Amino acid sequence: MSRNFLGQETSPYLLQHKDNPVHWRPWGEAALSEARTSNRPILLSVGYAACHWCHVMAHESFEDAEVAEVMNRLFVPVKVDREERPDIDTIYMNALHMLGEQGGWPLTMFLTPDGEPFWGGTYFPKEPKYGRPGFIPLMEEVSRLFHDEPEKIEQNRAALIKGLAAQAAHAHPGEPTPGILDTVADKFLTLMDPVHGGIKGAPKFPQTPLLTFLWRSHLRTGRADLREAATKALDHICEGGIYDHLGGGFARYAVDERWLAPHFEKMLYDNAQLLRLLASAWAETKKPLYARRARETVEWLFREMTVPGSGFAASLDADSEGEEGRFYVWSEAEVDAVLGADAMRFKQVYDVSANGNWEHTNILNRLSRADEPFSDDEEKSLEPLRRKLFSARAPRVRPGFDDKVLADWNGLMIAALAEAGATFGEPSWVEAAARAYAFVNASMVAGGRLHHAWRADKLQHRAMSDDLVNMLDAALALAEARDDKTFIADAERFAAELDGHYWDTDLGGYFFTADDAEALIVRTRSVADNATPAANGVAPGLLTKLALLTGNDKYLARADEIIRAFAGELTHNIFPLGSYLTSFEIRVSPIQIVLIGTAEGTSMLRRAALSLALPTRVVLRIADDAALPQTHPAFGKRALDGKPTAYVCVGETCSLPTTDPEELTALLLRARATT
Repeated sequence: MSRNFLGQETSPYLLQHKDNPVHWRPWGEAALSEARTSNRPILLSVGYAACHWCHVMAHESFEDAEVAEVMNRLFVPVKVDREERPDIDTIYMNALHMLGEQGGWPLTMFLTPDGEPFWGGTYFPKEPKYGRPGFIPLMEEVSRLFHDEPEKIEQNRAALIKGLAAQAAHAHPGEPTPGILDTVADKFLTLMDPVHGGIKGAPKFPQTPLLTFLWRSHLRTGRADLREAATKALDHICEGGIYDHLGGGFARYAVDERWLAPHFEKMLYDNAQLLRLLASAWAETKKPLYARRARETVEWLFREMTVPGSGFAASLDADSEGEEGRFYVWSEAEVDAVLGADAMRFKQVYDVSANGNWEHTNILNRLSRADEPFSDDEEKSLEPLRRKLFSARAPRVRPGFDDKVLADWNGLMIAALAEAGATFGEPSWVEAAARAYAFVNASMVAGGRLHHAWRADKLQHRAMSDDLVNMLDAALALAEARDDKTFIADAERFAAELDGHYWDTDLGGYFFTADDAEALIVRTRSVADNATPAANGVAPGLLTKLALLTGNDKYLARADEIIRAFAGELTHNIFPLGSYLTSFEIRVSPIQIVLIGTAEGTSMLRRAALSLALPTRVVLRIADDAALPQTHPAFGKRALDGKPTAYVCVGETCSLPTTDPEELTALLLRARATT
C-alpha cells in the first residue's frame, strides 16, 4: 500500500511531514521489508524539528509533487527524527563522514534494502545551486546505478560497512597520567580566538565540554591564560546575538566568527551545558553578567520549555512564518515605535540601525561592550526597555515547539539546574529539577528499564547509554543539592543498567545501544563529545563520585577500565575529549567533604561547600554516631565538641575539623590549589 505512514507517529518532526506527498515510512522492519520486496533502495532522510535547512529541503522538495513522484517510484522513503533515534543518526552520519563529507542536517543517505549505506549527503536543492546537484537528477542517477551497475554500489557498500565495523571495534587503550591535563589545556589554548572567544573561525559553536575543560583547568592551576580563554568565550556568547536578550536562552550556534548571527533554534542541551558552566564561572568570578544570564535562562526554561508533568521539552524552532529568525529580529522602525524617546539609548547599546546588522534587519546584541561590563545602574536602566520589547514581541507568530521529552537532555538540564540552584542559593531551581527528575522516573521507565523519548503519553525506544549516564549525573547532583541519599540509590540503579546491558566486554567502555535493543547494522561505541557529552566521557567521573559516596570500589574499577579503554585517543584527536578529560581529573583529584551532623545542623557548612567552584568535590554527610567505610580517609573522625563538623580530604589526608563555614571555605580553596 503506497501512502504516507507518519500520521500515527508522536515525534513533532515526523508529524511535520505527515501531509507530504512523499510516501514516508518511519524507520522499522516494515520499511526494510518493503524495500526488499520491491527491490528498491531506501532514501533515508534524518532531521529534527528545529532544523532550518531541514525546513528548506522540505519546502523545496518533500512538499513538491514532482519530487515526491520520483522519490516514491524509485525509492522507499524513510524519515527519522535524529533526536528520537540518535542511534540511527549516529551510524549513518558516521558513514557520511567516511565518504569525506563534513556532515550536518538534513542528513540524506541512500541505503540497500538491508539498511546498509552506499552514498549520501546533507541538503540537496531541488534545482542545482550552491554547487550542489539538483535532487531529481541525483535520485535518478542513484537509482540507475543501483539497478544497472550494482558492482559500483557494492563497492561503496562494502567499504562503508567495513569502515563502520572497524570504527566500532577499534581500540586505543592506554594509561594516562595527570600531566596530560595540562598538556591538552595548552593545546586547546592554541585553538581559541583571542578576539571573539571560542574556537577560531566560523561557524562558532559553544563547544561547552571544551570550554568547561579549559575553565576547570584554570581552577586546577590558577593560570590566568586559561581563565581568560574560558571567560572571553563566555562573555562574548552572553553578549552576542546567539543569546536572546529579551526572552533568555541560547541558540545552537552562530554562523559568523563574532557570535552575532545565530541559527535561531534553541536546544535544551545547549542551555543545560551553558547554565552549568555559567554557575561555576559565577561562583569563582562573581561576574554579574553570568548570574544575569543564568537567571534569565532559567526563567526561559520555566516559562517556555516545561511540559505538563514538569519534564523539559526538546527545542524551539529557528523558523516562524517560513523565515529563519523572524520571531527574534527587529527593524529600527519597530524599536522606535515601541520605545519612543528611549529608543536611541537602546539602539546604541543593542546595535540597532536603519540598515540592520544581518540581512537588512537587526539581531539584538551587545558585542560592542562584550569586553567592557555594564554597571548595575546601566542594567537597571535597560531592563524596562527590554520588558517593553519582550511584550511587543509576544503577539508575533511563535517558532515551532518540539515538546517531546528526552531522557538524556533532561538529565543534562536536571543536573545543571540542581547544581546552579545550589550555587546561587535558589531552592526553587533545585525543586524544579527534582520534579523533572520524578517525571522521568515515573513516565519514562517501563519494565524496570529507562527509555529514551516520551510524548503524548507514549513512551518510545530503549534508553541509549547517554540517557543512563546523564540521569545518573542528575541523581548525583540532586543528592548533593538536596542532601538526599535516595538519589544515590537511583544512581546505583542507573549504573547497574549500564553495566548489565551496555558494557563492551571485549574492549571496555559502554556501547551506545543496549544488548537487547533493536538490532542495527552496527553497534557504536565512542568517547567523543558531539553536541552533547559522550557517555564514555562523562561516566568515569560520575562513577568515581559514586564510589566515594557508597564506599563501593567496583565503581572505581569500572571508571578505571573506561579511562584505560580510551586513553589512546589522546594521541589521535583531542578536540572532542573535553568530557573525558574532566572525568579523568575527578578520578585523580577528588576533593572529599565529610559533614558530620544532621541535615539541618550541617546546612550552613553544606552551603559553603556548594557555593564554590569545586567541580571535583564529593560531599558526604553522616550522622554523629555513624561510621565511614574503613577505606575512607576520614574513617574514625568525629564531630568537634558535638557541633556540626566538616573535614576536607584530599587523597589519603584530611584536614583538621572545622565547625565554621568561613574556615571551611578557606580549607576548600586551599585543597583546590593543591590537587
